[in-house]
Amino acid sequence: MMKTTDKEMPLQMLISFDKILKRYDEMAKSPDKFLASKAKHVLKTQAPYPILREGFDDVSLLQEHEDVIKVILQDSFADVLGQNEIKTASLPYYNVLFNASPRFKKIVENAGTDYVPFLRNQEEGIDYIMACIVILNFHYGYQLDFSRPYFYDIPDANGIMRHYRILYNADFMEIIPTSLSKDITQEDVDRLLENPEDMSLWKEMIPPNSFISKGFVISNMFDVTAEHTISEIKTALISSDKRGSENFITDLQETFKSFFKVKELRIGFVTYNAEEDQLERVFGNGMESFLLNDANKKICNKLLCEGSYERLLEEKSYFAISDVDKAYKISEGSAPYKSLYEQGIKSAIFAPIVNEGQLLGVLELVSTKKNKLNGINANKLEDVMPYIVAAVVRSKIEEENLIDAVIQNECTAVHKSVHWRFEQEAKQFIMDGLEEKQPSFKEIVFKEVYPLYGQIDISESSNARNTAIQRDLMIQLSHIKNILEAAFELEKLPIYEELNFRIENYVVDVREALYSNMEQSIYDFVNADIVPVLEHLKTIDEGLSQLVKAYEESIDENTHSYYDHRKQYDQSVMKINKKLASVLDKHQEQAQQMFPHFYERYKTDGIEHNMYIGNSISRDKTFDTLYLNNLRLWQLQVMCEMENSYYRLKPELEVPLDVASLVLVYSTSLSIRFRMDEKRFDVDGTYNARYEIIKKRIDKSTIKGTRERLTQKGKLAIVYSQKKDELEYLRYISFLKAKGYFTNNIEIVELEGLQGVSGLKAIRAEILYKKDKEQENTYTYEDLMNELKVD
Repeated sequence: MMKTTDKEMPLQMLISFDKILKRYDEMAKSPDKFLASKAKHVLKTQAPYPILREGFDDVSLLQEHEDVIKVILQDSFADVLGQNEIKTASLPYYNVLFNASPRFKKIVENAGTDYVPFLRNQEEGIDYIMACIVILNFHYGYQLDFSRPYFYDIPDANGIMRHYRILYNADFMEIIPTSLSKDITQEDVDRLLENPEDMSLWKEMIPPNSFISKGFVISNMFDVTAEHTISEIKTALISSDKRGSENFITDLQETFKSFFKVKELRIGFVTYNAEEDQLERVFGNGMESFLLNDANKKICNKLLCEGSYERLLEEKSYFAISDVDKAYKISEGSAPYKSLYEQGIKSAIFAPIVNEGQLLGVLELVSTKKNKLNGINANKLEDVMPYIVAAVVRSKIEEENLIDAVIQNECTAVHKSVHWRFEQEAKQFIMDGLEEKQPSFKEIVFKEVYPLYGQIDISESSNARNTAIQRDLMIQLSHIKNILEAAFELEKLPIYEELNFRIENYVVDVREALYSNMEQSIYDFVNADIVPVLEHLKTIDEGLSQLVKAYEESIDENTHSYYDHRKQYDQSVMKINKKLASVLDKHQEQAQQMFPHFYERYKTDGIEHNMYIGNSISRDKTFDTLYLNNLRLWQLQVMCEMENSYYRLKPELEVPLDVASLVLVYSTSLSIRFRMDEKRFDVDGTYNARYEIIKKRIDKSTIKGTRERLTQKGKLAIVYSQKKDELEYLRYISFLKAKGYFTNNIEIVELEGLQGVSGLKAIRAEILYKKDKEQENTYTYEDLMNELKVD
């Protein structure tokens, strides 16, 4: 026998109909004869059972007096509304229901013979606290917000979960204090609010059974399945790591079943690749696609029929198939009906996921029952598509960040022209990880591409650097020599003479020639033998101390040596490289618009650049040799413009250096491979290695039969081996002469054989320069130097 006293609560729950019967007492006196007659009938029916007014805690009495209670509640539970209203009488905080409406009884019956409704999210202890708050508000008069939604989750006859929100009518409840009740002050309330989980405190302030709750409540329920499932869908889509979650698709699928009231519903997703015009699988735990079936990707016009292509991709609206079998027969087994038919799908809805007019992907809803999904209930998606779009946008951003992270980690930064290929490999890398395979970033190869190479090198850079080093070393040694001579004047110690003797020998050696190990040798000598002496000299004489400090102030704190002429040289090289690189990079942006190609450049003593062009690099354009010819012509123009930019910069340099330009022409296509260990592209295979050999050695080549260097200031050298290349570039030079890039001083020379390479020739074309970007005045190199008065 169940009693309401079985549960520890601050309220002793007595089921009573006294308060509603008092209403009938008043109605029995009404001048309205009908109302009075009905009220008298209710009171007469209840009169033999005074316990219904007095109240009881034995729940079994509800069944014993079921017929009488039905008469008492007949106005609150009108028969004419019972087929539609979901309603029952109940006790708050107890799972006690009685006098339910026919519709509520039907809902519970469809859930199963043994099903008992219970409130969702009834955490242990929460009922006690909620009952205390009711007491604080309705007995003590404090204004505390205790509103909280209550729900029943009840499956229907098909096993689909339905959700019902409960609204309580407590008009027929009254709260009566017992001898156990206490006075509650505002200070007491403040303590309770500060300790919402301290059950002992709540029971101390409002002890168990300190009040009597007499009466009952009426529970009105409303089917909020649609609103609830929308909220569930929103919550699921907001969650992070959806692809990696094992339960994401399963839970979302169950929610959509409730939303559409279709037990056999399944969901899938595909993403849309606009550049390839294809639908691609979304990789993740449980992710399916019924359009793709077993494929990872398919071209849209092969995967979709004309009608579905138009609806999804052009109109970006829902495409519904209420009867797949019928559509399969009418279309004679064409796509997409054939694949759906073979999977046993009978009805389907495909919803485009669109953001700012751009198609991102397609949501797939399918059922094994005909007509369950159709063009009518497809409109229900209007309420949830904004959340799906937001989730897909966020997912794409997360995927792009993850792909970039993989590329950066595995490959470092790569040029945008080939980024798409790394992106493909990164996607596969991520997919393998999700499928618990051993992820491996495979080497990337582009086959049959044509190379272009160019460099603008600082002429005689080694000599200029050595000269700067020589000057700095001689100045440093001279300073030290002066200090030691002053020290010898003060102290006639032979060690000062010995050190000066060694310094003089170093000066002679440096003046004659700077050998590779000489700079390090002098550096070691100064640090090991001179510095300790200088520290000593600072302690014995103020005049020597001032000389030593002046010397130390001239020493660079980073190089720990005299760094003046070398600094001027390094700064000049840095300015040259920065200027040349900016010109080349700016023009490269325009070249990429002509036809996408791989491009990289290096800063050394000057600027080198590599370019590769071919069909395998281009993602969405078909390669033609016309684009190779165009890039070759573009390269010649840019090389001339880089030369012009440099000579406009030359007067600003600390060291007035010169540059010399070279272009290497290679007629044969080759393959390039991204070297994972070096994080860079290199030619692939021993046959193609000849190209790399030529690149590395060509700038040191000389004219055949002479010691004259191929590269010269004021001239552009174009190296080649095939007669057809010579004719092609002579045409370009002829055209560029007319445009004011070259003079008539054009020569063709043969080159001395390089190690492993022979038969190379070169065109040397004299460049015309423009002072201060003037278009009308052009100069040869000698004219320009005279004009600028630069030696």
